Amino acid sequence: MRLEYENLTIRSAEDADIPFYVMWWNDGEVMAYAGFPKGLNTTLQKVGDILSQDDESKSLHLIVEIDGRRVGEMSYKLSGNIAEIGIKICDKDYRDRGYGKKLLSMLIAELFSRGNEKIVLGTNYKNRRARHVYERLGFEETEIRRDDWIDQLGELQTTVLCELSPENFVSFIN
Repeated sequence: MRLEYENLTIRSAEDADIPFYVMWWNDGEVMAYAGFPKGLNTTLQKVGDILSQDDESKSLHLIVEIDGRRVGEMSYKLSGNIAEIGIKICDKDYRDRGYGKKLLSMLIAELFSRGNEKIVLGTNYKNRRARHVYERLGFEETEIRRDDWIDQLGELQTTVLCELSPENFVSFIN
């Protein structure tokens, strides 16, 4: 997959991206909202094994580039006509600048164009920034799972499940 809009690119992850995944996934600040404030302590081999299982018809890890620079990751997993998505802007210099809504708009539009009838995601209740972006895109919060899981620090976390249908989608790209 390769999607481009203005200075933004979303593309399938490649072997050359493995060191970036290792750096990001081992960074507790990047991984905190995913429940890993100490990072994943992963290796090049483990990440390579994960990426080698990608199949565009089922699930895919994606690299986000802005002006040709790798700044984050996205992913999707398909189940019937439902796509589950995820996004992380890993480079803090690119956070809170409006890129998330555009990048998500690009991926969501592509997934809907491929016949998916619903986009779903889960996020940490504390991640207000992400929840606000999802709301602006038209996602509806469908369930709040209180004390759903325990993070690496032993703290209970709450998950918010969201879904988006094509008729509610608000795109931030032309």
